[in-house]
Amino acid sequence: MMLTESVSHRKEGFMYKKILVTLDGSELSECVLPHLGAFRKGFPECEIVLLRVVESMDSTVAAHADVISPDQWKARENAMVVAAGDYLREVADRLGRDGASILAKVISGRVEDRIIDYAREEGVDLIIMATHGRSGVSRWVRGSIADKVLRMAHIPILMVRAPGTKEGD
Repeated sequence: MMLTESVSHRKEGFMYKKILVTLDGSELSECVLPHLGAFRKGFPECEIVLLRVVESMDSTVAAHADVISPDQWKARENAMVVAAGDYLREVADRLGRDGASILAKVISGRVEDRIIDYAREEGVDLIIMATHGRSGVSRWVRGSIADKVLRMAHIPILMVRAPGTKEGD
């Protein structure tokens, strides 16, 4: 990737000062990391935020109310937050070996809403996220967080289709 002066800079400085990278802990979501490397070369002073959203009880309790108690769900959510934090710190350590500014952040809630909220509240300039590349019935049944974020976003988004996925997966 080659960035020219007119593309990579605004009058007030770098075009992308804060980049939000969404990760869900899967290998698939990490397909964005090589692309992040290219952005870091083009925008060396940008801040990188690695974000993991843990689904909160409020957004899923109706679907699981007969299976798991609120106390059990809260304990499970707390364990997921700890595991997500450990995972993001490991990714940040891998990426930050060159001294780049990388923040690891775990939040709870409805995934697509929290991504958009965080981007707005924290002044993010770009969101980078993976997509499964689903379409048709699969997309209708499973939904697409990437698609929902794309539709709700107020800033540019770079969506990376995970290797090995194909139309209709």
